[in-house]
Formats: sequence, C-alpha cells, structure tokens
Amino acid sequence: MAKRKKIALIGAGQIGGTLALLCGLRNLGDVVLFDVAEGTPQGKALDLSHLAPVFGCDFQLLGTNNIADIKGADVCIVTAGLPRKPGMSRDDLVKTNAEIVRNVARGIKEHAPGSFVIVVTNPLDAMVYLMQRETAFPTSHVVGMAGVLDTARYQAFLAQELNVSVSSVSAFVLGGHGDDMVPVRSYTTCGGIPIERMLPKERLDAIEKRVRGAGGEVVALLKTGSAFYSPAASAIQMAESYLFDQKRVLAVAAYCQGQYGIKGIYLGVPVILGAGGVEKVLEIELTDAEKGQLHESAKRVEELIRIL
Repeated sequence: MAKRKKIALIGAGQIGGTLALLCGLRNLGDVVLFDVAEGTPQGKALDLSHLAPVFGCDFQLLGTNNIADIKGADVCIVTAGLPRKPGMSRDDLVKTNAEIVRNVARGIKEHAPGSFVIVVTNPLDAMVYLMQRETAFPTSHVVGMAGVLDTARYQAFLAQELNVSVSSVSAFVLGGHGDDMVPVRSYTTCGGIPIERMLPKERLDAIEKRVRGAGGEVVALLKTGSAFYSPAASAIQMAESYLFDQKRVLAVAAYCQGQYGIKGIYLGVPVILGAGGVEKVLEIELTDAEKGQLHESAKRVEELIRIL
C-alpha cells in the first residue's frame, strides 16, 4: 500500500479543528494537530478519532504540544494566531501575530523542510510574506489562503442574488485579503454569461462591497471570533490541488516577481497550483480600473510589510 500523506495543522482552534475534520472526510492523509494550549489538540484529535468509524475515515490523528511531531509533513497549514474580534481589522493583528508566525516558521523549517506551506493567519498577505522570509523556502512552496475564500464569498452572494447554483458562477477576487480586495467583474460569469449582462451596476457594486466586508460581517455576528468553516474549506482545496497534482487555477496569495507590475510581495493573483506548488502565476488582462484597484491593494500590503 502507498504511504499516506502527512498533513500538519499548526493551530488547533476553530479553523484547525475544522481542517482536521475535512482532512479525514476528504481522505487527504494522516493528521498532526499542533497547538501550544495543553489538552486542546489532544482533545480534538480524540474526539475526531471517534468520528472516523462513523464515516469510514481511515486516517491517523495525533494531537500534540510538541512541534517536533510535524516531522516529515507533506503539507503544513498554519492557522496559529489571534482571531479578529468585533471592531478589529485584519491589519490590527499584524504585530501580535507576527511573533507567533516567526516561532511557527522556525518549527516548520527545522522539522518539515520539504513541506508545502499554506498560511491562513491574518493579516494574511503580510504573514505569508513573513513565513517565506523566515523559512527561506522556495516562494513556490509558501502561499496564503485568501483569494479562494474571497472568491467563494463573491460566488455565494452572486448565486443568492441570481437564485442559481453556486457551481454556475465563475469568478476571481484578487489583491490583498482586506477591505481593498479586488472582485474582478470583467472575468465573472454565470453559466458563461458575463455577470454585467445579468445584474445592473448598482447591484454589483453593492454585492462587491459586501464581499470586501464579509469577514467583518461574520465577526460582528459571532462576537467571539471569526469565520472558520469557509477558511478551512478554502485551505483544503489548495492542499488537494497540491497533493493530487490537480493543477487547479485558483486565486491565492502568491509571490509576485513583476507580474501585474508588482514585485517583491505576496498578493492575491490567479495561479496554477499543482505538485510543484505555484507552478505559474497567470497574468490576465484587467480593465484600467481593476489594474488601479490591484495596485492600490498592493500598496496597502507593502505598508503592512513595513510594519514588520
């Protein structure tokens, strides 16, 4: 039998626990759930091991407080850090979560040097930049989960508005994972029909405004944390594309080396994601307005990086 893949989940909070569940349900491989909080990863791993027979999930689960247990992981998904609270922006977390990410990066570099790293910790674009800098891994093997989630939110709101299946809506949301993200209207379709032919400009403007604030909308409703089901699902889609060499075209926070006139930072752009990690950053033709929005978003990311 082929050896199962090993997925290390760094952070056993709401997203980490959901990731562990989805790894089992999607048959991705064995899971190590790491957290500094004693008992939390062990308890969640034990609970999930009791779920496994119900759904026939043949995977090994280890909950641990020892980062060395991630040794040899094929994929590391990093969610460690403080979640947003009502009134906080993602940017407010930059200094607090930077030190956490630095510590995690050291552990990954030492114990899982050949892994593909997906960062979920906010503020996303700055944290994935920091992760790559601290690990010194190839930029193709360190990415951020942003565009997949932002795009999914755009698709969900459009499908609700049009009363159609979410699978009929194709879209991209690019740029930084913040309030200046860029829903790319010119590449958004429903069943192949340009979205601008199906909805008036005023409705699209309102929906795109809601997309930019969707994370904050969830935070305001939950009051004690931030979104976790959808970020976990988005990271799993990225992990699957890497582990199974699916070569999906996804919007992810990838390192830009001149594409779109942006260089030296991580930003949400469309890529081909396969066994080689980010195998190619796709440069699509944007409208002048979309280009301007993307560059404004990049400036905001650069400001966060300067804080680091």
